[in-house]
Amino acid sequence: MLLYLNAFLVCLNTAFWSVLICCFALIKMLLPIPALQRGITRLCNGMMWAWATGNHKLLNLTSNVEWDIQGGETLRKDGWYLLICNHLSWTDIVVIFSVFRNRIPMAKFFLKQQLLYVPFLGMACWAVDMPFMKRYSRQYLLKHPEKRGSDLDTTRKSCERFRHTPTTVVNFVEGTRFTNEKKRQTRSPYNNLLPPKTGGVAYTLGAMGDQFDAIINVTVAYPDNHHLPFRDLLSGKMKKIVVRIDTLPVDENVKGDYFNDKAFKRRFHQWLNDVWEEKDVRLDGIYGNEQPEVDITERRKTAV
Repeated sequence: MLLYLNAFLVCLNTAFWSVLICCFALIKMLLPIPALQRGITRLCNGMMWAWATGNHKLLNLTSNVEWDIQGGETLRKDGWYLLICNHLSWTDIVVIFSVFRNRIPMAKFFLKQQLLYVPFLGMACWAVDMPFMKRYSRQYLLKHPEKRGSDLDTTRKSCERFRHTPTTVVNFVEGTRFTNEKKRQTRSPYNNLLPPKTGGVAYTLGAMGDQFDAIINVTVAYPDNHHLPFRDLLSGKMKKIVVRIDTLPVDENVKGDYFNDKAFKRRFHQWLNDVWEEKDVRLDGIYGNEQPEVDITERRKTAV
C-alpha cells in the first residue's frame, strides 16, 4: 500500500512543478528578453529545488532511511561542476537531487536534441536550461565528413548560457544502470561497476571544460537494498543510503583534445579507469566484500 501511495505522491509532486515550469517556459519563449529569460531560469531552478525538497521530505517521512554521507564540504552553490556517478537505479537521481540540492547548483543532465521536441518534457527541460546535445553516429560521419566536430560546436553553443549561471552537469559514466547481466555482457573487470564510457565525459569536458571549477566524483550504494532500491525506497523498506563525495581537479589529465590528440585520449582513458578502479574498491568495502572501504583522496596521495 505504501508503495502505491508514495508513487502517487511523487508523481503528483513532479506533475505540479512540471506544469508550473512549463507555464513559465511559455513566457520565456514568447518574450526573448535576455534579462527576463535569466530571471525565469533562476525561478525555474528554484522550482526544481522545491520539487527535490518535496521528494526528499516525503520519502523521509514514510521511510526510516539512514543517510551515510561523507565528503563534499568545500562545494559551493555558486560554483561550476561536472558530477560523475555510478548508476544502479532511478533511486540515484532522487539521491543526487536530495543530497546536493543545498550544496551545489541544481543538477542538469545532457539531453539528446530530439527530446527538445517532446511535448511538455522538452519545454520544461529548456526552461531550466538543460543542455541539449546533437551527436552524429560514426557511420553518418563517414558519409558526411564535413559534419565532423559540428556536434561539439552545437553542444558548446547550448552551454554558452552557463558562463553567467553557476551549473552542475551530471554524467552517469557507465551509460546505463548496473546489473549482473550487463556486467557479464560487457565483461566488466569490476565487481560492482560496468566499464566507464569515456566518450560522454570527454564530450562534456570538451564543451565546458574551461568553465568547471572541479569534478565531483560521487559513489552511491544501497548496502541492504542492492537489488530493487527504487521499489524498496517507495515501499519504505530502504534501510541505508551511502554517499561518498570526492572533489577532483580539472587538470591536465582531463583537459585536452580527446577527439584528435591520441596521447591525451590514452591519458584520459587511464585517468577515468583509475577513478573507476578506486570506486570499485570503495564499493567492495561498503558492501562488505573482501576489501575494506578506502579513502580515495588518501589513496591518491599515497600513489603520488
